[in-house]
Amino acid sequence: MLYDAAVIGAGVFGAWTAHHLRQAGQRVVLLDAYGAANSRSSSGGESRIIRMGYGADEIYTRSAMRSLTLWQAFCHRTGQALFHRTGVLWTASEGDAYTENTRQTLAKCGAHFEALSPLDLKSRYPQMEFAPATWGIFEPESGALMARRAVGAVVQDGVRLGVEFLREAAAAPSGTGSLAAVATTSGATIRAGTFVFACGPWLPKVFPDLLVKRIAPTRQEAFFFGTPPGDPRFSPPAMPVWIDFSDPRGPYGFPDLENRGVKIALDQHGPSIDPDTADRVPSAASLAAARDFLGQRLPALRHAPLVEARVCQYANTSNGDFLIDRHPDLANVWLVGGGSGHGFKHGPAVGEYAAARILDGGPVDPRYALATKRETHNRTVF
Repeated sequence: MLYDAAVIGAGVFGAWTAHHLRQAGQRVVLLDAYGAANSRSSSGGESRIIRMGYGADEIYTRSAMRSLTLWQAFCHRTGQALFHRTGVLWTASEGDAYTENTRQTLAKCGAHFEALSPLDLKSRYPQMEFAPATWGIFEPESGALMARRAVGAVVQDGVRLGVEFLREAAAAPSGTGSLAAVATTSGATIRAGTFVFACGPWLPKVFPDLLVKRIAPTRQEAFFFGTPPGDPRFSPPAMPVWIDFSDPRGPYGFPDLENRGVKIALDQHGPSIDPDTADRVPSAASLAAARDFLGQRLPALRHAPLVEARVCQYANTSNGDFLIDRHPDLANVWLVGGGSGHGFKHGPAVGEYAAARILDGGPVDPRYALATKRETHNRTVF
């Protein structure tokens, strides 16, 4: 069979790209070596933040706003509870430029938010401890997406619409000009007019000469701590998703969602990781750092039991911007990736943008271009 489009990778970017292409009438096949939102993928965790704040990066604020609309519409249409509107709380020291830029950009884009004084924070969130002179921004319409289930739901809905899904690994393409087909490890041949490689942390392995220095997969660890029995202080609506820009460790956390425990992670780039072969055992040092911060931020959970841990990865581009562009040597091959630790929420908008570019040459944003991805890494998007 000749498909209009073959999408390789069924994480959040690939799933939504396939979904949008199918909605546009394309004959689409979607492949993933380990299955949709598998435990090795960057989309395979329990929860991901969806927030509108991005400092002065208006492009991502508007993308997140568009994505929230599409996620909510998808949940309403499919009847699935994949989004928890917990609100998202930003905290930072007085005078923090990034947070002030966030406030200004949210106002410019028409996103709903509240500015919270140190007194507001103390009265609204008595279970949380904040450093002196800490202020906040609260986004009441933001919250958390149940990542693994959400991607599975998008793929399932795509299949209902006519996307063919195959659990297959595709061989790396080579040559120049136009790609006619890709071979799979089972010996099948997939022929298509367009190929979209949305492979997350696998992209540098598929295109090593082009991307191995431009996208760096790094190990990230997240921990879930149990809450006291019958205690509502650590669940919505009492506690929101939160991000702390006053601490250099980059801590962020989730309330107790769906009874999995309070989630804590540190937004730091860990060591390099091979998504195929890496053991997914959290390190004692990372657990100790997470527990140390937990005791500072939520004193009542200082001695809380660890109930779950996850080892995932970022797929960091050199600057943190997404990569959504045509392959420079293969005219009908598109590269969609580089989520860089903040990409999950943007899945619907990324898929929409990629599909428009593929189908009718939609508007080009230079921030997503391959040409802007250098071999020296200096992440500027958070």
